[in-house]
Amino acid sequence: MFKPGTLVRGIDDDMRPEYNFSGGVRGKHYKVLREEGYIVRIYNDDGTVTEHRVAGERTVILEPDVADKEHPADEEHPWEYFPNSQAVNQALRTLISLVPEKRLGTTPSTGSIE
Repeated sequence: MFKPGTLVRGIDDDMRPEYNFSGGVRGKHYKVLREEGYIVRIYNDDGTVTEHRVAGERTVILEPDVADKEHPADEEHPWEYFPNSQAVNQALRTLISLVPEKRLGTTPSTGSIE
């Protein structure tokens, strides 16, 4: 009887041990990749590399005018206002602290109690 996780000898004897994924964990990195996103790199025959960023559920893409007011986003002008995620988080925390707390039972358009 075949048991999961065991190898069937004779069929895959020519397979190298480093290609044996019988002890692998399916979906081990799925949650992080889904939330954070990832980059797909395609190595072309002409030596160039094409990159495609797959945005995750928690990924926010800043428009160039938000990220750097004076320069478009390019290699010569790094992000001045938001150089990293910590800068973005600090700006959002500051903005959140300026917004008054929501009051229970108020309408969003007028702020009046119903």
